[in-house]
Amino acid sequence: MYMIGLTGGIGSGKSTVAALMRQRGFPVVDADQVARDNMEPGSPVLAAVAEEFGADLLGPDGALDRAELARRAFASEEATQRLNAITHPAIRAESARRFAALEAAGERAAVYDMPLLVELGMDQDMDMTVVVDVNPEERVRRLVAHRGLDEADARNRIARQIPDVERRAAADVVLDNNGTEDKLAQQVDTLANRITNILLDV
Repeated sequence: MYMIGLTGGIGSGKSTVAALMRQRGFPVVDADQVARDNMEPGSPVLAAVAEEFGADLLGPDGALDRAELARRAFASEEATQRLNAITHPAIRAESARRFAALEAAGERAAVYDMPLLVELGMDQDMDMTVVVDVNPEERVRRLVAHRGLDEADARNRIARQIPDVERRAAADVVLDNNGTEDKLAQQVDTLANRITNILLDV
């Protein structure tokens, strides 16, 4: 199966691109959704996170206080690494299971929507790496306006990710999302046609 890795910094519009790719017939495995599914009440991953970061993260129904976990986990590089050591192996394993199911169902290509694709070196496992690129100041503006983060939190989260230049260096395709969604959709159309042509040649 032809694997398309999709990544971009927080606030880049990566999820919008994933949705556009779905509309064009490409199945998407969303690493963030996998992570959420892995943190459902009663899951072993959630139990490990609560043990590491505090049992008070869990409500009476066993559900995770995601905002509080984010506050604690992004407080320092060391804390972020502790969270990643628990969650990343589980995300990898479940993502691999979902890709195997797609391939077994006859899918010839799939998108892996993965924020840390380059950081984790997983771009090396992809047939194509697509990076959604946006100016950092525009990302801060969008995070404040659309996700309700305060500016300091937005800048802190961006700072904890790799520099955009490193992400772009790993890309086979860079999608410029500094403009309108229509302009982004046009770029996705070009990308989808390119992938379709590659599959026709295989």
